[in-house]
Amino acid sequence: MAASSSPPHHVPTALTLLFILVSATTTNGSIGVNYGTVADDLPPPGEVARFLLQSTVINRVRIFDPNPELIQAFAHTGIQITVTVPNDQIPRLANLSFAQQWIKSYIQPYFPATNLVRILVGNEVLSTGNRLLIGTLVPAMQTLHAALAGASLDRRIQISTPHSLGILSASTPPSAGKFHGGYDVHILKPLLGFLRSTNSPFMINPYPFFGCSEETLDYALFRPNLGFLDPNTRIRYTNMLDAQLDAVFSAMKSLGFGDLEIVIAETGWPSKGEPSQIGAGQENAAQYNRNLMRHVNSGDGTPLMPNRTFETYIFSLFNEDLKPGPTCERNFGLFGPDLTPAYDVGILRPTARSSGPTATPSPAEPDGGGERKGAGKWCVAKEGADVDSLQRNIDYVCGALVGLGPGCGPIQEGGECFFPDTVRAHAAYAMNAFYQAMGRNDYDCDFRRTGAITAVDPSLLLLKLRFDSFCVYAFIFTCDDDGGRWCNFAGYGNCKYGH
Repeated sequence: MAASSSPPHHVPTALTLLFILVSATTTNGSIGVNYGTVADDLPPPGEVARFLLQSTVINRVRIFDPNPELIQAFAHTGIQITVTVPNDQIPRLANLSFAQQWIKSYIQPYFPATNLVRILVGNEVLSTGNRLLIGTLVPAMQTLHAALAGASLDRRIQISTPHSLGILSASTPPSAGKFHGGYDVHILKPLLGFLRSTNSPFMINPYPFFGCSEETLDYALFRPNLGFLDPNTRIRYTNMLDAQLDAVFSAMKSLGFGDLEIVIAETGWPSKGEPSQIGAGQENAAQYNRNLMRHVNSGDGTPLMPNRTFETYIFSLFNEDLKPGPTCERNFGLFGPDLTPAYDVGILRPTARSSGPTATPSPAEPDGGGERKGAGKWCVAKEGADVDSLQRNIDYVCGALVGLGPGCGPIQEGGECFFPDTVRAHAAYAMNAFYQAMGRNDYDCDFRRTGAITAVDPSLLLLKLRFDSFCVYAFIFTCDDDGGRWCNFAGYGNCKYGH
């Protein structure tokens, strides 16, 4: 059979299901952003803070230095602020008197008006190779925490430090993740112990963009793909971020710290890059960040860390035109200097979205009369798409839709959309359900070039057929006896099912 035979889910009415699918296109969880300032064209910090508060769903911000103007700008906004200590200050922070003065200068004057929640001691320190920085990292964290305790702020503000994935000596398969020898016992184990004792998270900077190739681009972008099978756990990974997170988790667990929370301190995708860089571009950046937000807020977690969300900070708020390095380093921004979106990833509030210059209209909800008002696009299988490809689409979608409405319950055995029990019929449901749930982006109907978008609303071509099941909405086939007419697969009318 086309779909697995697990027990069917409860199937709501069509109108309820449509509302669920439409609602799933927005970001209901929280998201953070990295606010870098290596640029000469950025708006004033106060304007940025007001914009984030009033026009976006962003409720966490990380800044890269203790700039008083930036910290003060977020006063009375409620937005959670994480302040980063520059790497070159780490050795001095190992001295208690310096750490105390640092807290007096950069934290106490602004707290609690500014919602300062975390101090990060450096950034990717272990990857610098600098022995002085590496050797003083944990002492600086401990001393800074002692300074917070002296100011009675140790229960209000956490201390941590972000790491690149370069701290891993092995990341494939994820279950065999391992920290580099030398760092694991002498640096990371005491660091993890400090984090546990202070109830602070382990923070990492995973970037699937830098780890992908032409062959793994779909895997990096959360698009349908064959995935990667971990031979140790027999778990198939369908996206690179989960594999990276689980590799870090495995390394932590091997040292006895599998209980610590993991926070994604940086991740993102550039909208522009060098010609030789695979995947750099605006469409891929939009897709990665949109899928990222949906994934980390879904509550699904990862295969080794199920049923959890991940505090996540997208890199970055703006393009930074003065940053050195390749083109991509200057093009990770979500917004332009005039605060218009570089592309739509679903972080604007509805009022901002409807009035902004790059606005995307909110999907229409069905009215009380019971007629559906769709967004005008549906996803169907391409003519001639082979059965094996369509079955892979079903398998992928039925995993991706877990938690969104009924998922694939209606096409499981016993579900009201199980018949006709063919791969093509079940793929019609799965592909369109995925497309609608993901926000009706053209790329969400690609399915490795086996999907096609149609602008024909089948429900309007059913004449006066009652719209009373999801099958009418998702399963539509051209009638053999009247080429221009459509019918739903549940058997209304005298039409035969399409192939």
